[in-house]
Amino acid sequence: MKPSELFSLTGKTAVVIGGTGELCSAMAGGMAAAGARVVLVGRDAGKAEKRLAAIRADGGECDFESCEVTSRAALNELADRISAKTQRIDILVNGAGVNSATPFLDITDEEIDRIISVNLKSVIASCQIFGARMLETGGGSIINLGSMSGVIPLSRVFTYSATKAAVHNLSKNLAREWAPRGLRVNTLVPGFFPAEQNRKVLTPERVASIMGHTPMNRFGEAHELIGATLLLASVAGSFITGAEIVVDGGFAAMTI
Repeated sequence: MKPSELFSLTGKTAVVIGGTGELCSAMAGGMAAAGARVVLVGRDAGKAEKRLAAIRADGGECDFESCEVTSRAALNELADRISAKTQRIDILVNGAGVNSATPFLDITDEEIDRIISVNLKSVIASCQIFGARMLETGGGSIINLGSMSGVIPLSRVFTYSATKAAVHNLSKNLAREWAPRGLRVNTLVPGFFPAEQNRKVLTPERVASIMGHTPMNRFGEAHELIGATLLLASVAGSFITGAEIVVDGGFAAMTI
């Protein structure tokens, strides 16, 4: 098989939850360029317009669907709407997320509930709702967005880290459960990529610490997640499930 065929997503439908964000919109654009019909899912239609325009300018096929992903009913309605338009859903990206830098002793129950609802409960519900449909049509690929803080402890993001560690665990569990039925589940783990949800915690002191621990000595750029996305979404990754694909400029390889 030619490399172009290995990574082709022609004829596939990819649902990208959190697709109006910086990282997931780049991943969506990469899949659209590889031939997929992409559905960006988010809450802000205005924000989506810029993402849609960029993908279409590159010749990609894409749509936007508004959804409050913390609502199971809304996710069910979303899956029904997409299924009515497409023959099947082949790829699901779970990339919605919120962060906080609250000192540990000051974290409130309300903050814990908010972060768990977006970062974990919505992923569980999405995997159930879309996973059921994907299993009915022969499988596909689910890519859950993890975090370096889900792999190793990072300071100042306690609740976020706990939810991401749970997503890593969930992904491995689902990979084991669904592999015999042709549905692969993997975790894509970005290192440090400046995006909306983490800009508030990137103080000058924290940036210096990150750079000192990153062999490439720079932040990642959103487009640098596309290669790993295509690997996990396409036939090129047909024997990859339960994996954590780290894209971090060497951060996780650094010790002292």
